[in-house]
Amino acid sequence: MSATPAEQAPTVVVGALPGASPSITALTAQNAELQAAIRVAQRMLAAYGDSSGFSEFGYAQAHGALAESLRILLRALGADSEKGYASVPTPSGDPQEAPPRCPAAHPEDPTPCGGPVVVTILDAHNAGAHGCEWHGARLLASLDGGRVYALPDAPDGAAIRTFKAAGSLRPYAWVERGEQS
Repeated sequence: MSATPAEQAPTVVVGALPGASPSITALTAQNAELQAAIRVAQRMLAAYGDSSGFSEFGYAQAHGALAESLRILLRALGADSEKGYASVPTPSGDPQEAPPRCPAAHPEDPTPCGGPVVVTILDAHNAGAHGCEWHGARLLASLDGGRVYALPDAPDGAAIRTFKAAGSLRPYAWVERGEQS
């Protein structure tokens, strides 16, 4: 079967992608913000990439650091949402905005923040995470030798309320109550 050259399929070079987007190297050469975001992401991944030896608090701190570096990277690429958080599907499949959560929120704890970030929770080794009163209390209840401190702009009594709330919670309360996501 012979065909004229006009009827033959176009020749494609193996590995060539028509209309491919520019390479990361080309993008970073033109964008200093993207270069900085990539450096931050690489450093956070190097510091927190292996969480096998982390305590509960270290795990939450690593999660917060990696999430923030991802947000910086997405912002540099222009792929972040206007509200600063992603749209996630609900069980019915409808997209719903997921509000951002404080660094003290455990990744498996599905509850939303109970207000602004107003306290710092420290573990026995002085590793800390800022959090709302709700997640601060849940984190404090799950730590041995943890302490709570109010941030400078926190309302009066924030640390005391967090401490008292932690005293009435069981460690990892969301696991027992079946709240896991």
